[in-house]
Amino acid sequence: MDNREILTRFKNGTLDRQHAVALLTGAPLAPAPPSAAPAPVPSAGGEAGRPAIAGGPVVVPVPSGTEAVSSPVTADDPAHARVPAGRADADDRFAVIGIGGRYPQAPDLAAFWHNLLEGRDTAAAAPPGRDAGDAGDGGHFLEHVDEFDTAFFGLTDEEAVLTDPQERLFLHTAWETLEAAGQAGARLDALVSASGRPRSLGVYAAAGSHDYLLLAAGQWTPGRALPAAGHGSLPGRLSALLDLSGPSQCVDAGESSFLVALHQALAALRAGECAAALVGAVELRLHPSRQGPGAGEGVGAVLLKPLAAAQQDGDTVHAVIRSTAVAHAGRSGGDGGDDQDGAAGPPPAEGGTLHESGQTVRAGVGDAGAATGAAALTRAVLQVRSGTLAAAGAQSGAGPWDRPRRADGVEGPRRASVVVRGSAGTQARAVVEEYLPDSGTGAERDAAGAAGEDDGQPQLVLVSAPTLEHLAATARRLAAWLTARGRPAGALPGLGALARELRCGRAALDCRLAVTAQDSAQLATALDEFAAQPQAAADRGRRPAPVTGLARTADTRPRPGSGPLLDDLPETRAYLTALWHGHRFEQLTRLWLAGVDVTRAAIPAGPVVALPTSALRPRSLWLGPDGAAGTGTASERTR
Repeated sequence: MDNREILTRFKNGTLDRQHAVALLTGAPLAPAPPSAAPAPVPSAGGEAGRPAIAGGPVVVPVPSGTEAVSSPVTADDPAHARVPAGRADADDRFAVIGIGGRYPQAPDLAAFWHNLLEGRDTAAAAPPGRDAGDAGDGGHFLEHVDEFDTAFFGLTDEEAVLTDPQERLFLHTAWETLEAAGQAGARLDALVSASGRPRSLGVYAAAGSHDYLLLAAGQWTPGRALPAAGHGSLPGRLSALLDLSGPSQCVDAGESSFLVALHQALAALRAGECAAALVGAVELRLHPSRQGPGAGEGVGAVLLKPLAAAQQDGDTVHAVIRSTAVAHAGRSGGDGGDDQDGAAGPPPAEGGTLHESGQTVRAGVGDAGAATGAAALTRAVLQVRSGTLAAAGAQSGAGPWDRPRRADGVEGPRRASVVVRGSAGTQARAVVEEYLPDSGTGAERDAAGAAGEDDGQPQLVLVSAPTLEHLAATARRLAAWLTARGRPAGALPGLGALARELRCGRAALDCRLAVTAQDSAQLATALDEFAAQPQAAADRGRRPAPVTGLARTADTRPRPGSGPLLDDLPETRAYLTALWHGHRFEQLTRLWLAGVDVTRAAIPAGPVVALPTSALRPRSLWLGPDGAAGTGTASERTR
């Protein structure tokens, strides 16, 4: 190792001070006490979203030749912490490190951006099974709003049908946003508040309607259960599911709700109440009384971090939030429209700013209530990120957006001001700016060449899901992505970067897959072979066998006769880090398939890599006329 690598590993916690000094100076290491016992290897049993195994204690000796790594981490000092929140920082900018959503005729953001480029008006007839009320052909509707993946989120059918579909859509979108940002696994553990609390992710949701409750109340009979009123469970369920420690709040301020929630989230980040924040909004118009012409729907979310932390962590920065502001019009009330000149807070100082409002998104999403601000902000982020101005309508196409120039000729970042005013008078603004990375920083230099790291070396690739069916669907999706045609040269990440991303950016769930592959082609073949016969592969995985490059899998869900829960100890992190550092893939595979969360090691340096998200398997779940769960058959359609 050269000095730079030694210092990087010391900074990331994979080398302690004693080892780092010894390697830098050539001084001998003090020998370990001969009576030192092998460290027990725990899982994260009992934590939300993390599997637990039962049975007698599991003790695995450190393999011969593996470098021992000690760690100063304690139970009160989270294992992966690198950048504490709440520190004084002159840079008051915040990075959008994740973004997701579904909008009318746009099941994902790629389709939404395509619609914006074309200036498409998405008003259309309601999807099959939806009562369009008075909207006729003039509503902007989402499809498949009756579907939900109960197995992925741990709900029974009975619980799901009594859960507002808005909450179910929010869960889907929030999870996809976290995964796309690489923040659903070990990196989520690394989010630490100023007070030292781990998994410090704030959740801020915007919602206002209760159409599902209205529909159920219209069919109510004595003794029949009704969906819960209020929207506190919208962020609360996600926080409980992921065992999050940050604030969890819901905002109802009409059309400006999302931007108000964004404003509150940034305040919490500044105060150190959370290390990152997910802000989302959802609006469904399920009751016929709210489906007049122009009625709209949507769900969207963004994931935020202080910019300095995002740069240090190697996160993908889609755009930067420069400022937010919220105010009310007072007695004057105004006309209820969006007026950038009257928005809360001062207008941007520089010229050349694009102005977005609730009006500019109406052709794409209609009157989308609480989701209006999410659509407007998403539209702004996509434009500043791409350098392309969306079409103003079907007759005026999209066009390039030149960066503004200062008087001295230096280019500045593209900037957009997003203003939405609620019908009750609350007006909110957010100023979004293009991210121009500083090529002189160490993080940016490291990110520049990391995509192709470790090419030509074997890598252990880990994939997990809540069921074997989910695991097969995710494996099939990843294999298709690896073998897709038409990809520009160099666009596929190196196998090492891909393996690191799946290890650090995804949660460790109960059904698991491990592949030791030499290259991406071998990995794709193994994933396809597993997806064709997942149960047969799982049966083979129960028999010990050496790693050969083919997929090995196991279902670690609790079974009679399994061993006891394993504790999460600091020594376990050091032990697992040593295994990864020594490329002990056979031992890691056996532990992974036995139910141990082997991702609980020090996070290796490197930028977040964009990968396909885990496959969801939603199916129709709706409250039947008798109050029972009206469920459809499991759908092979994946999201």
